[in-house]
Amino acid sequence: MRNFIIRAITGILFVAAIVTCFLDPRAMVLLFALITGLSVWEYTGLVNELERVSINRFICTVAGVYFFFAMAYYCSDVYGGQAKSVVFIPYLVTIIYLLIAELYARQTDPVSNWAYTMLSQMYIALPLSLINVLAFTATPSGQVVFNTLLPLSVFIFLWVNDTGAYCVGSLLGRHKLFPRISPGKSWEGSVGGALFVLLAAYGIGWLDNIQIADLDRTPTLFMGILSIPEWLGLGLVVVVFGTWGDLVESLFKRTLGIKDSGNILPGHGGMLDRFDSSLLAIPAAVVYLYTLTLL
Repeated sequence: MRNFIIRAITGILFVAAIVTCFLDPRAMVLLFALITGLSVWEYTGLVNELERVSINRFICTVAGVYFFFAMAYYCSDVYGGQAKSVVFIPYLVTIIYLLIAELYARQTDPVSNWAYTMLSQMYIALPLSLINVLAFTATPSGQVVFNTLLPLSVFIFLWVNDTGAYCVGSLLGRHKLFPRISPGKSWEGSVGGALFVLLAAYGIGWLDNIQIADLDRTPTLFMGILSIPEWLGLGLVVVVFGTWGDLVESLFKRTLGIKDSGNILPGHGGMLDRFDSSLLAIPAAVVYLYTLTLL
């Protein structure tokens, strides 16, 4: 009972923090920069426990956080597009340093060190940094605005999918989805979660496109960003890639021989345990939305 209460309190605080941060761009950037740093730090600590692996935990974490801030700066168009790309130069210098440093470190397995170092950036820092692409969008006139709904909807879909899959899977689950990696997941639960997400996507799409006569009363959260079919498509993309993201992290933990990636979130494990689905869902959502602009 005590564990359930702790887990519930942590979950409520977690959801509240994510939801409220998307109401202000500075809060969003600061919170997700912190999430990026904690996730990379947790990941580097885990891989450094492996035999023959030794990567620079501090520099990997600093590089990941810097890349997040660089993406936020680039996407938010703070200075009107004047030489914005120069902000990535220090990050590139850091990556070059991490590669060259192995020449002089005299480690047993420098190739593994390179691989795990780059994975910290490609698997964690890059996907989380892409939340800025969803949060800062351009209007038809070219003005960049902070968009609350798109990034928040990704997490809403992930939460609804997790809840729906758990409930349906507990009641009807018979056929294992991926028993080699995650024996607790079932096809019935996955389909049930997807159906709940489609309902949520339809609801968000309806609100996003609702016509209100008095424009002054139109909520700023809903701006007619996507049509209802496009919202349904986004929901399915998040479900599929979110499930894959969960399985990828499960494979990572099985490879390391651990149950949880950490214990920073009481009752929920570590940062990677909490954000595993979003590490694939966010990039997939970005690709999906860019694809819509090409159609």
